Amino acid sequence: MPATALRRRRAGLSAAPEPTTSPARYKVTGVRVLRSEWGKFWSLRSSWITLGVAVFVLVLFGAIASSTYSPDAVATGGPPGPGAGGDSDAVSLALTGVSFAQLAVGVLGVLLAAGEYGTGMIRSTLAAVPRRLPVLWAKAAVIGPVALVLATLGALAAFQLGTPGLDGERIALSLGDDGVLRSLAGAGVYLGLVAVFGVALGVLLRNSAGAIAALVGILLILPGLASLLPDSWYDTLSPYFPSNAGSAVYALHEASDALSPGAGLAVFAGWVALALAGAAVRLVRTDA
Repeated sequence: MPATALRRRRAGLSAAPEPTTSPARYKVTGVRVLRSEWGKFWSLRSSWITLGVAVFVLVLFGAIASSTYSPDAVATGGPPGPGAGGDSDAVSLALTGVSFAQLAVGVLGVLLAAGEYGTGMIRSTLAAVPRRLPVLWAKAAVIGPVALVLATLGALAAFQLGTPGLDGERIALSLGDDGVLRSLAGAGVYLGLVAVFGVALGVLLRNSAGAIAALVGILLILPGLASLLPDSWYDTLSPYFPSNAGSAVYALHEASDALSPGAGLAVFAGWVALALAGAAVRLVRTDA
């Protein structure tokens, strides 16, 4: 006990209150916003379920396509493609589930962003982070790498599980063959970008149903509608549609009417960046 307080107590006087320090003032930083979004992401049951569905679908469909592959299907009049012979390869069979997994991770990105607008929690988030833009970057930085890592592991698992079913077939490949690891990693990169694309659409449209509809329309319906264009236009524009550019990222062999993996990645990343830019402008300029 300090000497002054001891003398006052001996004199029968109450001890003077010791000065208290003011509470620490915490500054909003990018790291703290990232930690906040990380905690919110993993606290939601939908995050675990949707990620699990994406990986499960990716592995299951790839394994089934590889195990049901039949090189005699074309000779007997069967349709070419996964599960029926044709121009398929072991990697394209293993990645059959990418078309379905992209919907799961894209919807998860939408829910991560637009879900806060539906519950009104976005007002609390933006009150805590007045600059707003760090919230968008943090959401994208959380879901993108998570989807990339899990999707890459799922693609590797699908390929490994499908390898025994293709043993002895002409299209059989191993991880050491040229381009195989690049293609499997490319599938993970593509799905990671799709998740970020979902976040951008969620912030841009601020409505879960509308953003999911836009996601499905852009990735799945737009290429089909584009086939109504004149052939010369379609051949020129088709490789630059988001889903077509994205599929080039994880293709083992470059098709004559498609982009190279590097060009496909650049084009699809450009679409994602464009959506993020639109989301950033609306987030800053309009109220929640």
